[in-house]
Amino acid sequence: MSSSYKSWLLLTGFIVFYMAYLMLGALIFSTIELPVEDKLKSDIRVLKAEFLNQSCVNATSLDNFLERVLQANKYGISVLPNSSASSNWDMASSLFFANTLVTTVGYGHTTPLSDTGKAFSIFYALLGVPFTMLVLTACVQRLMHVLTYGPIGMCRRRMGLDPRTATAVHFSILLLLVILGFFVVPALVFSQIEDTWSYLDAIYFCFISLCTIGLGDYVPGEQPGQKFRALYKISVMVYLFLGLMMLYLVLRAFHRMADIHGLTAFFQLPHCDEDSDDKEPIIKAGPEDQNENEPNASFKPLAPASQISYNTMQR
Repeated sequence: MSSSYKSWLLLTGFIVFYMAYLMLGALIFSTIELPVEDKLKSDIRVLKAEFLNQSCVNATSLDNFLERVLQANKYGISVLPNSSASSNWDMASSLFFANTLVTTVGYGHTTPLSDTGKAFSIFYALLGVPFTMLVLTACVQRLMHVLTYGPIGMCRRRMGLDPRTATAVHFSILLLLVILGFFVVPALVFSQIEDTWSYLDAIYFCFISLCTIGLGDYVPGEQPGQKFRALYKISVMVYLFLGLMMLYLVLRAFHRMADIHGLTAFFQLPHCDEDSDDKEPIIKAGPEDQNENEPNASFKPLAPASQISYNTMQR
C-alpha cells in the first residue's frame, strides 16, 4: 500500500471520527439540556400567567418579572408568542452548538443551562478543539498539493513565470476565489434565507464566523417557524468547517509566498515547514544504478538541494 493511499485513508478516518465525535456530543448535550430547557419554558409560562392575573402591578412584582424574563432570554427562551417554539437543544441545534464549541466560533446564543452541561462542555471542548485543529491541518496539507503546488508548477511550466511571480499570481487567484466562494456568494444566500438580514449583515456574519470571532449578534436558523431548520443548521455547520479550512489554506499559501519573496527572512520569522511527502525521493535508484561500494545507495533520499520545493524554486 502506497504512502499516499495510506495518508488519504488516514485523513478519511479522521473526518469520519470527527463527525462521530460531533454526533456523540450533540446527543449528550440534547439529553442533558433538553429537560432543563422544557422546565424553564414551563416556569416562564407560569410566571407570565401569574403576572397577568395580578389586579394591581407594583414595582416589585414588575422588577421580579423582568429579571426572570431577561434571565430566560439569556438562555434563548422568550415570553413572546411563538418566539421559542423551536428548541435550542433538539438534535440539530445541539449538533450546531457542538460544532461552534469545538471550532471556537462560539456565538453565545445558546449556552448550557445545567451544571452538568457546563462541566461536560469543558471536557468536550478540551478534547474537541485540538482534534478539530488536527483535522483542519490534515485537510489543508492534502489540499496544498492540489491547490497550491500544482497550480504554481503549472504557471511556471506553461506560462514561463519565475517563482516570485507565479506564487503572487496563484495567491491572488486563490484569495479571490475564497472571497467569492465563502463570503460573497454565501452572504447572498444568507440574506435571502434570513428575512431580517441585509446583504451587509450577511457579509458581516460570514466574516465574524470564519474569523472565529463569533459575536453572536447574528445567528442563522433562529427565526420562529423557519422551514427546514434542521437541514439549514447542518448546512451552516458544513459551511463553517469548509470556510475555516479554506481560510487556513489561504494563510498557508501566503506563508509560502512570503518565503519566496524573502519576507519571512526579512522579519526573522520561521519558514513554513515542507510537508513530509515533499522530502521523499521522487525517483529511487534501481539495482543497476547502485554502486558496488554502496549497496544501500538506492535507499538514500535525494539531496535536499535537488528537491523541488518552495525554498528551492528561486535558485
